[in-house]
Amino acid sequence: MRRVLITGGTRGIGRAIAIAMHKQGHKVIANYLGNDSAAELLEKEFGIKTLKWNVADYAQCKTALEKAEGILGGNIEVLFNNAGIVKDAMLHKQSVENWNAVIDTNLSSVFNMTSLVLPKMRDAKFGRIVSTSSVNAHGMLGQTNYAAAKAGIEGFTKSLALETARYGITANAIAPGYIDTEMMQGVPQKALDGIIAHVPMGRLGTADEIAHAALFLASEASSFITGVILPVNGGLRLY
Repeated sequence: MRRVLITGGTRGIGRAIAIAMHKQGHKVIANYLGNDSAAELLEKEFGIKTLKWNVADYAQCKTALEKAEGILGGNIEVLFNNAGIVKDAMLHKQSVENWNAVIDTNLSSVFNMTSLVLPKMRDAKFGRIVSTSSVNAHGMLGQTNYAAAKAGIEGFTKSLALETARYGITANAIAPGYIDTEMMQGVPQKALDGIIAHVPMGRLGTADEIAHAALFLASEASSFITGVILPVNGGLRLY
């Protein structure tokens, strides 16, 4: 049984990971920011603890981590950096506010949370850090902010893996393709059909399929795997 913290853990991919880890008997806390009803539902249905704070704010992360450790009864052993937002626009129409919001929420949060849990993981000589990247880390029209953040996560993960391997800490990332979550529900049907047409498996992925990959990277079975960007995309992009 491990003590687990998941950012962006009450909806979509994060929710699926939280539930999967909980069902395996781990002690789980799911972070969220904007949707109280989703957090309440997760607690009611599964008894998974939730905490509300802004992962883009270092001071809030520090305070929340101390609270999470108190609830779980010890240091965080598995961290899933999953929080993310999308604010798409062509660069000539991209506002400073939306650029900063995406970079801070999707990338700076990974630094915030990882840097805070890392000292105790080093002391314990154990840790699993898994971050959510994206197939679009390689670039996508109208996503300069999002692609930059996700590509940053991949570089961060590889560098972190080199720094932490000697301490029994692994650092990996999952790069989902197009997954059937709320983020995709706003895509017009014609555009969605076009996306699916380019996926060799001919469908969207599911949040549970990403959770399966997350479970593996958090487990003892992956103890000799670090610095990996694991694609879960139905063959859309071959790494």
